Amino acid sequence: MEKTAGATEGANRRLANIQAITDEAFAQMDVDELLDTLLDRVRAVLGVDTAVVLLLDREERFLVATAAKGIEEEVAQAAHVPVGEGFAGRVAAERRPVYIPDVPSAGVFNPLLVERGLRSLLGVPLVGAGRLVGVMHVGTLAHRRFTSEETEFLQLAGSRAAQAVQSVLSRSEHAGALELQRSLIPAAPPDVPGFEMAARYRPGKAIVGGDWYDVFTLPSGEIGIVIGDVAGNGLPAAVVMGRMRSALRAYALDNDDPAEVLRKLNRKMLYFEPEATATVLYAVADRGGGRIRLSSAGHPPPVLAPPDGPAEPVDMKFDVLIGLGEDIPRRTKTIDVPPGALLCFYTDGLIERRDDSILNGVARLCQAVHAGPPEAVGAAVMSALIGREAAPDDVALLVVRRVAQDDRDD
Repeated sequence: MEKTAGATEGANRRLANIQAITDEAFAQMDVDELLDTLLDRVRAVLGVDTAVVLLLDREERFLVATAAKGIEEEVAQAAHVPVGEGFAGRVAAERRPVYIPDVPSAGVFNPLLVERGLRSLLGVPLVGAGRLVGVMHVGTLAHRRFTSEETEFLQLAGSRAAQAVQSVLSRSEHAGALELQRSLIPAAPPDVPGFEMAARYRPGKAIVGGDWYDVFTLPSGEIGIVIGDVAGNGLPAAVVMGRMRSALRAYALDNDDPAEVLRKLNRKMLYFEPEATATVLYAVADRGGGRIRLSSAGHPPPVLAPPDGPAEPVDMKFDVLIGLGEDIPRRTKTIDVPPGALLCFYTDGLIERRDDSILNGVARLCQAVHAGPPEAVGAAVMSALIGREAAPDDVALLVVRRVAQDDRDD
């Protein structure tokens, strides 16, 4: 009978402990508030002196103290521990609970743990969806042996923290990436004499990526036109996109050959961001807009719609992507654009679908493009290729029409 009562008491205690870290109020908190509240409850349930959460940095090299109770100086001093070193680093590397009975003799990496007078430590990894998020550990000033039930509870708390942190950071990263793209991609193309322009940018339904377009006037009076797509998604892709956009503008000021501008951009990316790759199409239109020079770093060619014929992709060669092959030559193609003709620049999110071929996507695009008012053409393209369902990938679309002489005189 005593065994049954003890088992019931243990089950009730475990249930109360679980409820202490899984209530619905957590869902409404940001990361800092959630971790602070969680650590307070962990300290109360386990009766420990300190509780700390360290999160893995973006490069996955260090654990950075993010929230702490009883040893707040860890956060104030931005304590960080290399993965694989010391106590927290070992927990992260081994991805299992680690117990240290005697801190002073254990050779921990973080001197704050010794200075605080901690004697025993128990740490667990924070793992969500198979990915390491960080480490949670608790400590006591007196020697303490943690039971299997207490270890199980800390693992549950760690799992709860990992899921919540991933969810909140994912939302924050998406918002940050979207805001960064909005700040870098113009709401509308600039007014450029001799041209009419329209543009559309639509984030993918999953997560924002690194698509962009750009239009600028060069010192020579010529017009630079850019469309590009950085590999990857989220905030990292958006950040790389911003850097590439700025670098390309800088190189464009010093050289009027699109191939040379892309060569310099590629060299810069290979040196400073060797993991990044992107497709980029850069075009330079002369003052009157009658001739346009283009170079493609693996980006699909624009569709050209003459005023008196069907729209077709520009016949030009692809060179290697930005981020690949520094010594591979790049080429510039020159095309004639008659008055009233229209060019449609786009990223692959417009034409790629899992259940269809790219060639069919290009064919549908050519059917939708005509030498009409750019705003009307842009709307027709989005209707024909996007329709009611958001594309899974980002879509950037830039429509440029050379103004006919009759239109200029009006």
